[in-house]
Amino acid sequence: MTVIDEQGRPEPPVAAGETATVLGFLEFQRATFEWKCAGLDADGLTATVGASTMTLGGMLKHLAWVEDHWFSRRLFGHDPLPVFTGIDWQAEPDWEWTTAAADSPEELRTLWQDTVARSRELVDEALADGGLDRMAVQPWQDGRVPNLRWIVCHMIEEYARHNGHADLLREAVDGETGE
Repeated sequence: MTVIDEQGRPEPPVAAGETATVLGFLEFQRATFEWKCAGLDADGLTATVGASTMTLGGMLKHLAWVEDHWFSRRLFGHDPLPVFTGIDWQAEPDWEWTTAAADSPEELRTLWQDTVARSRELVDEALADGGLDRMAVQPWQDGRVPNLRWIVCHMIEEYARHNGHADLLREAVDGETGE
């Protein structure tokens, strides 16, 4: 039974196997991020804190890119989503962060939600083809190859780190606080 908390987030299972546990924590982190971005307009998604240029809108686009990078491109070797093609990443290493301000809140949310949905499907496919031990098809530059377990744990870390940023940004926008 999935327990949903007061923010609508699925709690990770408290006594489950490895796969259900790590995926439960990833889904909790994704839901936390979605909660932090919920209901904000363009001004809210482009707000910054202090000297940082980081925004929640930039974070939506960045996390969509990260989802696509790990679950689609690295794990399966698929081409990047069309929105992420044709970019000179050497010249614009922060492209997803800086271009988000030109996107509408609906475009940003849809991009992130669609990419997460695609990632879930790809994780299911990988689990059916080797489980958490399923190796990625695209190695790192040094030749090492991560497995699905490493990728999921990395994504938990990625979301947890950015959720800390999202806490600060959301509080600056409208005072909303929470874990």
